[in-house]
Amino acid sequence: MASALSNLRSVLLGCTLCAAQIALSAAADAVRIVFMNGKSIPITAVARKGDDFVVIAATELFNEGQTIPLGQADHVYGEAPPELKQAVALLLMEKTSDAKKLLEPLVSQHRITAKIPGNYWLEAARALLVACAVGGDARKCTELGIEISEATPAAGNDPFVKLGKALLMPATLKPEERETALADLTTDKNMPADVCAYASFYRANFVRQDKRDEKRNAKALEAYLMVPCLFPSGGLVIMAAAEIKAAELLNAPARREESLALLRSAVRGAAGTPLAEEASKRLKSLQ
Repeated sequence: MASALSNLRSVLLGCTLCAAQIALSAAADAVRIVFMNGKSIPITAVARKGDDFVVIAATELFNEGQTIPLGQADHVYGEAPPELKQAVALLLMEKTSDAKKLLEPLVSQHRITAKIPGNYWLEAARALLVACAVGGDARKCTELGIEISEATPAAGNDPFVKLGKALLMPATLKPEERETALADLTTDKNMPADVCAYASFYRANFVRQDKRDEKRNAKALEAYLMVPCLFPSGGLVIMAAAEIKAAELLNAPARREESLALLRSAVRGAAGTPLAEEASKRLKSLQ
């Protein structure tokens, strides 16, 4: 009996993993490279060879082995892979390993589109850089930073490189030094909203860890609220994560309505992710 149950669990686990792989492949197939002549091809049907794309799987419009100059690519078309939103949510919930398991295959699958307008590789690679920085993997952060910077049209290092360096600052430093490095990013007018949003969120996390500071909760609350108030274009998922954290700190009866409003917003912004589920649970407990 025990052996039969064990075999059943193995079969079910295998089916689950297979289904996840099929879903990931289907999401990738839905994303296509559109060329200047209007023709398009799934990103999974081509590979990179020098200055050309090579068709590795025949489609209705392209034959296997056919080459297409990279310069003919116009833009990327298709919906964002759902795993990307899930991964960012897991990252902000401090489930870094789980986030990386989703991000690494996305970065690999979409790398071929890295320099094409409208690609999803850049967002996935930047999120992976943050995950590696939070996990203390400086080598991988450096590698990703170089690759991201080479893929973007702007000269010099991508802004996420600075974010990665700030997050990688050793824990042996004083908490205020790490906090200052992240705070400086949020006041730099040259930083994009997503970098500022991440910096403010992790700054708040660092502040809460400083047990010597009696005002740490008030300072952390301010930093969390900066995300939806000052950097709303940084992304709905990170806004939701900051709103959940802020609601947690607004635990006084007089501010209950503020907590409820933040949690309702988080449920909407992080829909379809574990963050929305977490916000829903907290919302029910307060109502």
